[in-house]
Amino acid sequence: MRSKHRNFTVLSIILITFASMLAGCGADKSNNTPAKETAPAAASPSPAAETVKPAEAAPVQPKEVKIGFQIIPNAELLVKAQGLVEKKFPDVKVTWLQFDSGRDVNTAIASGGIDLGLAGSVPVAIGLASQLPYQVYFLHDVIGDNEALAVRNSSNIAGVKDLAGKKIAVPFGSTTHFSLLAALKQESVDPKSVTILDLQPPDIVAAWQRNDIDGAFVWQPSLAKLVADDGKIIISAKALAEKGSITADVGVVRSEFAKQYPQFLKDYVGLLDEAVQLYRSNPNEAAKSLAPLLSQPEADTLSQMNELVWLLSSEQSAESYLGSGTRVSGFAQVLQATGEFLVEQQTIPSAPDAAVYQQGIYNEALTGK
Repeated sequence: MRSKHRNFTVLSIILITFASMLAGCGADKSNNTPAKETAPAAASPSPAAETVKPAEAAPVQPKEVKIGFQIIPNAELLVKAQGLVEKKFPDVKVTWLQFDSGRDVNTAIASGGIDLGLAGSVPVAIGLASQLPYQVYFLHDVIGDNEALAVRNSSNIAGVKDLAGKKIAVPFGSTTHFSLLAALKQESVDPKSVTILDLQPPDIVAAWQRNDIDGAFVWQPSLAKLVADDGKIIISAKALAEKGSITADVGVVRSEFAKQYPQFLKDYVGLLDEAVQLYRSNPNEAAKSLAPLLSQPEADTLSQMNELVWLLSSEQSAESYLGSGTRVSGFAQVLQATGEFLVEQQTIPSAPDAAVYQQGIYNEALTGK
């Protein structure tokens, strides 16, 4: 186990500037093996001697799948909005369960309450360090301006250094909690000088409306509600990522489910790819589908969708993301660095090395594999 902090600014550049990874996706898979000498043709067997090959068994599909999702304007929410899973698997009972944070998703995975879940990279780093029985199978998005620290205009907070003595809300164990602590560290502000409150996004909005808090580090669409109500943003996850503090929204699957139903998982990733392609080719249509789930206008929805980096699974098979083999990938190193930061902040007792985090990545469902 290692707990020293590492600088991984290089990885942030790789993840945030993801477009440079899109070239060179295909490898030459042609068969260059020389042809073997052919022996003289044997006499054709009689019909009675011919053997009939058995038909390939159809992939085993689950009778039911429980998907833990969050209201985040990314590909998975678009898959849900368009009913793609139900159309693809008419014989599978699909149950969607909404969660407010990755911490609750970790709890649900631990209890076997869901098969697939969406959690931030921070709760996933905590989960894998705690040996939760799941693996990362997809990056739903790399977080940019979709998560940010909003403060009241009337709070006399001009920057992170002014947070001392203020009440700031954040869901503990989330990507925004990690970002808040990273922002304080970068500005040499003692976290103990700030009253940090553990609140879920709906409770943050309510506390803001009651004037109980001075600010909050939270994600969309809650973030937009704070800004619209006498709020302003002083730092975002994108700005922090540019300094090395990377965060992402991650798809996790129970390891036993992935082992039992690998074809279902591949097909589900195919649906996520379909959603990413729709967003890229027709963002307005994608926003129209998502707007009702976010309870806001299509223009606001599209703006928030654009604050995230959407990646195809073929792009995620690059070594800078989830990789395509057992070699330690870029995202495994991000998880390790996140874990080491959390150890430094005394959030978790210890963190494994990058090789252990790589074991927590299931890249068999990626199309670029």
